[in-house]
Amino acid sequence: MGEATSDGDHDAEQTRRYWMGVVHRDHVLRGVDQGIVQTNHGAKFSVAKMRAGDGFVFYSPKDVYPDGRSLREFTAIGVIAPGEVWQADVPGADGLEFRPWRRKADWDESATPAPITPLLDVLELTRGIRNWGLQLQKGHLELSEHDFRIIAGQMGAAGLLDR
Repeated sequence: MGEATSDGDHDAEQTRRYWMGVVHRDHVLRGVDQGIVQTNHGAKFSVAKMRAGDGFVFYSPKDVYPDGRSLREFTAIGVIAPGEVWQADVPGADGLEFRPWRRKADWDESATPAPITPLLDVLELTRGIRNWGLQLQKGHLELSEHDFRIIAGQMGAAGLLDR
């Protein structure tokens, strides 16, 4: 493991927040297997905002990076685990070192992927927004509790935040 920063765990006065990362499914599955969250090509600012206990969901526009087929599904959901943000050392395919920033996450292994299309008129994030996909280009967004709970329900993880 590389350099670590403040762990940023919630204290009694902090409010749980909810996040969505926009990542192709093949990368999501790697992160779930490793028990981590990484967004925006490993940028620190994204994972540094999150705190232990926050809800997190991945939305995957495509199945495989970079030129996969259209998917448009929520593909993993969980809770940010206690611990520090750290910078990993990952050998790149081109021989160059890749040093993404990451956080640990506790993924709900029983959750199933859910398409976004039936939720477009229900989610605050997308309701009434014709070009809703444009805001997803940020790669990491904060969600309302309402939206997170709707998505969790669609994925079969409705009790995730009540554990």
